[in-house]
Amino acid sequence: MSKKIKGTEAAWESGLLGEDPKHAVRAPFEMGALDSAVGLKTISIRMPQTLLDDLKDIAKIHGLGYQPLMKQVLTRFVEAEKKRLLREEACRATGGKEAESCHDRSQ
Repeated sequence: MSKKIKGTEAAWESGLLGEDPKHAVRAPFEMGALDSAVGLKTISIRMPQTLLDDLKDIAKIHGLGYQPLMKQVLTRFVEAEKKRLLREEACRATGGKEAESCHDRSQ
């Protein structure tokens, strides 16, 4: 019988606990389970090669892949567009009486 190691933070940090492969169990693999768990959906999109090359160049400068960069770009656009549309709707709803909601911020 092996000697029991006390479960301390130091034992985990040093690798004394948790690194012995004989205690590792492979988790079952389900295709798409990770994507589903984090709410991701695989899509296919056609775009000009020059645009893809530019995205790859920009991503490289920022130290990421082009797909994470594309997600960031699309997220920024969607957030900004939703805010703009809500401001327009607020302006219509108030008949233009609230200058703050009707001010065109795109200029």
